[in-house]
Amino acid sequence: MINITKLYCGLGGASDHLRYSVENNFGPVVAYNVTKRCNLNCLHCYSSSNDQSGEDELTGSQAKAFLQSLPEVRCPVVLFSGGEPLLRNDLFDLLGYAAALSLRTVISTNGTLIDPDSARRLARAGVAYVGISLDGSEAVHDKFRASKGSFKAALAGIENCKAANLKVGLRFTITSFNYDQIPFIFDIASSTGIRRICFYHLVRAGRAGAFDVSALTAKRTRSCVETIIELSRLCAEKGLVDEVLTVGNCADGPFLLTKMTAEKHPNRETARKLLLNNGGNKTGDKIACVGWNGDVYADQFWRNYCLGSVREKTFKQIWYGNSDEVLKKIRDKSHFADARCLKCRWFDLCKGNFRFLGADTGNRQWLNEPPCYLTDEEAAAAKKES
Repeated sequence: MINITKLYCGLGGASDHLRYSVENNFGPVVAYNVTKRCNLNCLHCYSSSNDQSGEDELTGSQAKAFLQSLPEVRCPVVLFSGGEPLLRNDLFDLLGYAAALSLRTVISTNGTLIDPDSARRLARAGVAYVGISLDGSEAVHDKFRASKGSFKAALAGIENCKAANLKVGLRFTITSFNYDQIPFIFDIASSTGIRRICFYHLVRAGRAGAFDVSALTAKRTRSCVETIIELSRLCAEKGLVDEVLTVGNCADGPFLLTKMTAEKHPNRETARKLLLNNGGNKTGDKIACVGWNGDVYADQFWRNYCLGSVREKTFKQIWYGNSDEVLKKIRDKSHFADARCLKCRWFDLCKGNFRFLGADTGNRQWLNEPPCYLTDEEAAAAKKES
């Protein structure tokens, strides 16, 4: 995650200690997909979820055994996701159990099932943050989600969270289908009093790989990030936001620094040091994913390669066992990386977006995904930024 409002606008963020601390003594943030079931059928869904899904979920006791193992790996946050997590019958029990283990719990949801009672139950279960997905205006969102009425239901979910005193934010995935909706997302956040927005770059996993929703050109991606930076600045100046973050493309950091250099921005050097502390791509290191069936992945977009199952081993044994060759490659980002990345001036604070999306783990299948959008001129320099 790149915290635009911190790096560019100088605002603090609730989780900045996880992103920019030099101590770096915590374990992975774990995304737990509690179910594959979903009441919507979104074009960009990385888990290909729908209302027919849901086989082979961890039982309640298996899920609790997995959650119980997370404190020993110093997991700072558990993200409950799906599918749609509110479709899991024992979700509130699992959330409460995680909170009792002193795990910070957050939830990623489409928001449509959060009625007033559900919102109050989420609050009682100790949920620290609710991220609700919006894809743009009502017409765009409902078409993208293949469900008429889903936009209004999501807004109702937001209001129910606010009424229950839950911290709530917006999640928006940038695609060729909705890139022009970025200003609307800022507008809806301002009008509803939402102070945190996460903009995700699309990864071609799940249904996103089958639909033509991911073909943003480098020029279009740059324009989108530029828009996010500028609107973040304007909203920060008006006191309308606390955090605006971009997620999924580590080129955002170098792009932001290049912009700040051109502007002679006073925060430029501070931003550079913070990004160096962060170290770029965290896949397979400080980010992990556990699927509904207990399979462990390097992150939530690595569905084509399983590292092991928490049904057979503890999460710690899988994550720190050091026996998996693919995991070794993922973590050796300073050597196993795209040739252009290794020569890039920004590599030490980016580490590329390297992942494989093919049918096997051969090196030819490993790509920068999402693609880097920096120009050759921006990437080239006599010395690296360190």
